[in-house]
Amino acid sequence: MGISSGPVLVLQMQRMGDLVLTFPLLLWLRRCYPGHQLHVVGEERFFTPLLPVSPPAAYITWAEAASGALHGTDYRLVVNLSIREEAARLAGQLNSDIKVGPVLEPDGALRVRGAWQLYRASLVENNRHNRFHWADLNALDMIPFSATQATNFAPPREAVGQEARSVGVFVGASEPGKRPDALFYAGLVRELLDRGLRPVLLGGPDDVPVARDIRAVFDHPALDLVGKLSLAEMVSAGRTLELLITPDTGPMHVAAWTGLKTLNISVGNVNPWETGPYQPGHLVLRSNASCAHGCWACSHGGGHCRQALTPRRVAALAATILRGPAERLERMQMPGLTLRGTIRTPEGLFGMRRLGLTEVGPKGGGRAGCAVDVDEKAGDFWRAFFLWRLARAEAEPVRAAWAALASAQPRLAESLRRSLPGLGRRAAKLAAEGLGPPRSLLAATPPFWRPLAGYLEVALENEDATADSTSRCLEHLEALAPLL
Repeated sequence: MGISSGPVLVLQMQRMGDLVLTFPLLLWLRRCYPGHQLHVVGEERFFTPLLPVSPPAAYITWAEAASGALHGTDYRLVVNLSIREEAARLAGQLNSDIKVGPVLEPDGALRVRGAWQLYRASLVENNRHNRFHWADLNALDMIPFSATQATNFAPPREAVGQEARSVGVFVGASEPGKRPDALFYAGLVRELLDRGLRPVLLGGPDDVPVARDIRAVFDHPALDLVGKLSLAEMVSAGRTLELLITPDTGPMHVAAWTGLKTLNISVGNVNPWETGPYQPGHLVLRSNASCAHGCWACSHGGGHCRQALTPRRVAALAATILRGPAERLERMQMPGLTLRGTIRTPEGLFGMRRLGLTEVGPKGGGRAGCAVDVDEKAGDFWRAFFLWRLARAEAEPVRAAWAALASAQPRLAESLRRSLPGLGRRAAKLAAEGLGPPRSLLAATPPFWRPLAGYLEVALENEDATADSTSRCLEHLEALAPLL
């Protein structure tokens, strides 16, 4: 069969934030598949307000797709970025040269096509050391580094002048656990006003009760626009703001995409490496608590990642961002918190750089600072490993990342070396004896090795542990061992 000249189709039937994080992929698809129409299937209530800021594409409602409007078309590429079963079924029914993502095959089996989409599937309850953003994982199976490296995202608009400045405070999130409470927001408004800043409360219709609770705590003079603006109006209002303080939510991604500088107050079961503001030049403030590193679902009642986050510290940080030279951020120290700035990596992917002074204890060896350092080195290692194995990057960064970890924690490194063969034996046994209960390999693996264990397990499950898939999985372990 020849190569189709038909359209490229993206299935993205998740929420607003997920759709905005698909925008970089749409840009790259237009460049990498010139001459092919670009179609996107989504939920109408999410994509309609985003049309003014979306890259050019023909949007199709799920109702139209479900009624058979796409059948009969020969596609060049179908990319399914949705987790819904009906999306996988649709992907399986359509004619396409290439399919990426979950696909319900004619035999009734659900298969994930694409090594990076398999990697994404392996992150479920296993994302502590993940260093790849959702926007990049959307694209890595189809888009070469030459395209991502050639993409320059404009930095956010910088504040000018020294007059009192307007700061947006977004009070909503998809779940209550992913945002601070009304008491925090009331304190933040008070602290911003005390510093001569002009807070503006923002949010959707569902967030009106939060705004009401904020006013019940502190009857502030701040402008309250919660529930009063459409998304287009919110984008326009954002052009009058110098900064947006916001939890991880869809409007945060819209703000970053449209050039408004964001300070992401990252709380709850989110991971800023996966869903933080994607463009370079934004800021993320996150707890140093161990459970906050790659949190998938909160098991501590939501308190640990909020303990060090106070209105005074956030307001002081906002004032420093707006009024102080950028170098002051490098000198800040916020015990219990880590401040990061978003950057682009040499591959043209999302990255974050730690800002501020490293937290240390009384004698220079604080446990919290040490934990952050080890966590970052582990993340560097696994990022380099998966780029090497899945994107055919160089092996040297893997060796260098391991050397940095071993230098900082020699006893930990020796323990990890001794435990690696056990992962190989368990993976081989799993393949030889048949797949056991879900996540059985992951559960039996020491925490550091779980990124690889999770990937091996989903890869084996995806191909029913055939001899070829087992061989490919074990090759990852065989390639890794000499580097350690």
